[in-house]
Formats: sequence, structure tokens, C-alpha cells
Amino acid sequence: MAKPPFNRKKATSASSSDDTPPDNQDLEENPATATITVTAVEVTELTQEEQSDRLHLERKVERAFFEAGKALTELRDRRLYRSTHKTFEDYCRDRFGHSRRQSYLLMDAAVVFDNLLEKCDPMDHILPTSERQVRPMTKLEPQEQQEVWLRAVELAGGKVPTGRIVKDVVQRIMERTKVPNTYQLGEVCQILVKDNPELRGKAGCWGIVRAVNDFSCTVRMWNGEYAVGLQHLKSYDYLPAECEQMQVICDRISRVYSSGLEESVQKFLEMLGKLNRAYLTGLEEKVLGVLETEIKINIKN
Repeated sequence: MAKPPFNRKKATSASSSDDTPPDNQDLEENPATATITVTAVEVTELTQEEQSDRLHLERKVERAFFEAGKALTELRDRRLYRSTHKTFEDYCRDRFGHSRRQSYLLMDAAVVFDNLLEKCDPMDHILPTSERQVRPMTKLEPQEQQEVWLRAVELAGGKVPTGRIVKDVVQRIMERTKVPNTYQLGEVCQILVKDNPELRGKAGCWGIVRAVNDFSCTVRMWNGEYAVGLQHLKSYDYLPAECEQMQVICDRISRVYSSGLEESVQKFLEMLGKLNRAYLTGLEEKVLGVLETEIKINIKN
């Protein structure tokens, strides 16, 4: 007898013709064909008061490094750290986590920023927004700083220039006015303030050259070290022995000054910091010796 024909079942598609998907199939759309609906967001204009607030807050952000530098300068000059620390450097390290270099960079930058404010109306001109942008200008005279900044802004297309752009402009200025540095390590010099606001209060003071740079010297004075341009230095032409004697005097004055004694004592030390001779008188030597003894007693106690 012939076998009945074998009926093969028709394979069904994985997807049913029914619109309802199988229970085990995720309800996800094909990313290639998905339609994304974006809801339009209405952008409202700032009110006049909001525009004023925005400008005010932007200025605060831009001037943050300047305000920090000004505050540090006042803390140092008024010695407001003396109740807790012997030196300004120790105070900055413990209170703000600053290295000595960081603090002085901010203070130097604040001086430059102040100078630029005299030339550039903050409402109409671009001003620095960070310490790095003004750092290359600290070696220049105030009028040169202003010239450099305006040129750097121009090169940056009317925007805030990078520190690199400023440094390049400064380099061209310094090459144009290059003067050989003939000062020697250990040489005693008088400070000539002229029109440099960075040296305010230092007129007539003496200092000892600690480092000789291309266009300035690092000079140690009775209350710290400063970078001073060559045009603001005048050598006393002391003999080597006299320079060594002044080094000893400088060390002694600095130790007493950093000890945080009374304000009247500081005034006496400031007077010694303006000596135009390479020695102390008998009375000056006696007073300084008494102060040194007082420091030793305080340390022991």
C-alpha cells in the first residue's frame, strides 16, 4: 500500500502578523528609525538688573587674583600675622597653603593689575583674569606694562591673551631696551623708587644683591627679598669688607624684625634699613644688641 504523503508543517515567522508583540519581546524602537521629539525652550532675555548682576559677578571672578594679592600685601605690610606666626612666609603656608613664591607672585600681579586699571577702563577694555597673564610684566616699568598689555590684547584678537602671548610681547620689549647687568652678588645698593609703585615705602633703603638676573636683581632687605629693576638700583660702591659687614647687619636686623616685637621696635629697624654708611654707631649697636638679647629671652621662655 502506498504511504500517504508526508505533510511538512509550514514554518512560522518569528514575528507574528498580529500587532501585539510576543510577551518575551522588548518594546524598544529601532534606533535607526526612532523619532526624537525636542521640546522648544524659550530663551528669555536678561533684564537690565540681571545684566548688571552678571557683569558685577563676572568682574568679581576676573579680579579674584587681584583681590587676593591686595589682601596679602596688606597682611604683610601691617604684620597682621604676628600674633600667630613669626614670619609672613610661615603664615601664608599654614593659613593658605601657599609657598613663598605663590604669595609674592599674587602680590606682584596685584601691583601690575592696579597699574593697568589706570590705563584701561574696565568697562571698555579687556583686563587680566589670572596671575599667569601678568607674571611676565612684573619686570617692566608701569608704562611698559600698559604698552605690553594693549599689544597682547590686540594680538589675541580683542580677547584676553594667554600668558604665552604676553610673554612674547614682553620679550620683544626687553630686547628693545636691553641694558647689561653689571651688579655683583653681595653688592650693597640703594633703592630708587622713582615712579615704580612696587617699591612704595622703600625709598632710600639699602639692600644686598642675592641674585643677578638679565634685567633685575633679587635684593635682600631688612624685611624680605624683592626683585628690583636695574633702573631702580644704585650701588654704594662699598669695599668687599664693607659689603660683608653690611651682610652681617642685614642678618641681625632681619632676625629681630621677624620676631614680632613692638611697633616702636619695627620703626627703629626700618631706620637702620635706610643707613647710608657701612657701619652702626655705638648707640645703634647697643640698642640692636639689647633687642637681640630680648629675642633670646623670649625664645627660652
